[in-house]
Amino acid sequence: MAIPLALIAAITLADVITPREITLSPLLVTAPAITASFAGPWLTGLVSVVTIADEVLLGLHSEMLATRPMQTQLAALVVVSAFLVIFSFVRDRHQEELIRVRSVSEAAQRALLRPLPAGLGPLRLASVYLAAEEEAQIGGDLYAAARTPTGARVVIGDVRGKGLPSVSDAALLLGAFREAARRHATLPDVVLHLDESVRADLEEHAEEFADACENFITAAVLDIPDDRQVVEVIDCGHPPPLLLRDRQVMTLQVAQPAPPLGLGELSQPGYHVQTFDFRAGDTLLLYTDGVIEARGDAGVFYPLAERVTAWPGDGPETLVEHVRDDLLAYVGGRLGDDAAMVAIQRLPEREPG
Repeated sequence: MAIPLALIAAITLADVITPREITLSPLLVTAPAITASFAGPWLTGLVSVVTIADEVLLGLHSEMLATRPMQTQLAALVVVSAFLVIFSFVRDRHQEELIRVRSVSEAAQRALLRPLPAGLGPLRLASVYLAAEEEAQIGGDLYAAARTPTGARVVIGDVRGKGLPSVSDAALLLGAFREAARRHATLPDVVLHLDESVRADLEEHAEEFADACENFITAAVLDIPDDRQVVEVIDCGHPPPLLLRDRQVMTLQVAQPAPPLGLGELSQPGYHVQTFDFRAGDTLLLYTDGVIEARGDAGVFYPLAERVTAWPGDGPETLVEHVRDDLLAYVGGRLGDDAAMVAIQRLPEREPG
């Protein structure tokens, strides 16, 4: 508020000390204009009243208040001030609506993409979600984890497409995973249930969305037992996980990947489980293609496997934070697609007692 008030004082002083034929009072309109850029309608109206009153006093001082030019300037100042007050009122209303929309979006994200638990048995978990759109909080990338009687199951996926249909498909898959992860005994049964759920939903909405037959979801589904230091993976067209061990990075490339979810009926897949060593102290990094397909200034894709070697190796939380910060710095702070990451670390076995 010091800036518009100082402007009023400076313009008033300059108008008083200058010759009568030089009129500086029209510059007073800058005070309410500047106020409207940061203040609400009440403060803008207050500064406008002070500005109009000052214009009248300057007209009386110069004995030109009764002249047509001064009356025209005063009328113009009143009209402009009124429009500035209306502008600040409408802008505040839009800001309030945007805040409400953001709060609803954040609530929807928390309900859809629940935060992963910090621990599941002998595992520590951390996750991060980066939305491509600045105002968006949810999208087509997804992840979830569930505890089973023998271990933990984790899924990470990416829905083809954007907008509300992708959010709906992500919600469907997450609900189907949470149900199947606890009820189905084997990992292939879980993935088969997910594929059937996606295909059923696509068939149900085939008329609503013209390209529904082309929709699918890439996913990686993992089973991590408590009693064996391994991880079982079924990859449905998703980027392979990375295994970090002793500052070495290995890609867990599945020999027989399955087709993306939603295309199982077309290819009649047989879900093959690939088993990899997952020892105490190892860390798994799951990610969506929004990470590895992000381009830097030179148009080169983000080299995740190379850049992750700079991680100091202190817990899954620091891993996702390290990759997030490095990725945003690589692309200049703006992603072209949503990106999600999940880090899973197997803790050393506790000694008895």
